[in-house]
Amino acid sequence: MDAAAEALAKAQREQTLIADRLAAAQDEESQVVASIAQDDERAAQIRAAIGQMAREAYKSGTDASGLDVVLGADSTEDFVQRYGLLSTALRTQSQVLDELSAIESGNRNAQARLAAVKDRIAELKAEADAKVAEADAARVEAADAKAAIDDLYTQQTAKKVSLESQRADIEAQLAKIDAERSAIQNEISAIAAEQRARDAAIPQAPTGSVSGALFGNPTSINPIYVTSEYGMRLHPTLGYVRLHAGIDLRTYCGTPIYAAREGTVVWAKYRYGFGNQVMVDHGFYKGNSLMTSYNHMTSFVVGAGQAVSEGQLLGYSGNTGTSAACHLHFEVYVNGATVNPRPLLGL
Repeated sequence: MDAAAEALAKAQREQTLIADRLAAAQDEESQVVASIAQDDERAAQIRAAIGQMAREAYKSGTDASGLDVVLGADSTEDFVQRYGLLSTALRTQSQVLDELSAIESGNRNAQARLAAVKDRIAELKAEADAKVAEADAARVEAADAKAAIDDLYTQQTAKKVSLESQRADIEAQLAKIDAERSAIQNEISAIAAEQRARDAAIPQAPTGSVSGALFGNPTSINPIYVTSEYGMRLHPTLGYVRLHAGIDLRTYCGTPIYAAREGTVVWAKYRYGFGNQVMVDHGFYKGNSLMTSYNHMTSFVVGAGQAVSEGQLLGYSGNTGTSAACHLHFEVYVNGATVNPRPLLGL
């Protein structure tokens, strides 16, 4: 919108500048036309005066030649007087003719100047028309940009009102999701405890840290592409900032999902918020219980108690549960608590 407004302002400034130049050119045209008219009038007056003098000389039968002055003089004084009058008449006639010649020369120059000014006016008018069209287009673009912003603002406001009206429902969903996650973690902790109790050879406390690339790619998308990281984030559908307890991996609807490590399927069922979920128990690593979950699946092909090897098909990715699009939400549990799966995938 700022860019469109700037383009409009620029077009308007250029339009004003061209309009000023056009007005100046039109003023110059008026001045030249007035000057030509004035000179034409003066030239007409001079021509009329010359004609009048010629007519008067013809009527009186006088010949203002130098010979008439010499032969027609009655005395020296008469000669001097006649010669003075003749000289004055000749000077006046010469001045009049020179003025007429100057006026005609000036008029020719003025006519050429007028033609140039008219050409310039035509160019400026065409340029002004183009700038008017450009300004109109910029004005439409600015109006469209403002309308788009107003529409976005209206949508945002409506969305905010909608979210506020749904706050109670969203909070209830969050509570159910949290309760489901708590139940899952309790089940996982209970399974780990039962395993420890059954096998006295496994120490009750972890004997080493969990690190390194322990898991293979759980999708058929290679290389692995993480679309959302582990940690606090704004939930894309619920609109609340909360822990994202796994990582989202790019898949498409129906992409095959594989076991990231050999183990035993604990369950393959629908869990609130998680959608269709497969939980796999990978046993103990350095005294630590390892489990993985595969969420939002459209369907699964394994069942509880089934042993799976790394890379074995578990099902297909989907958009079930609280999800905005088809993807795999992948979680890793160490001793019943979620950890960031990225380093354990060797990423």
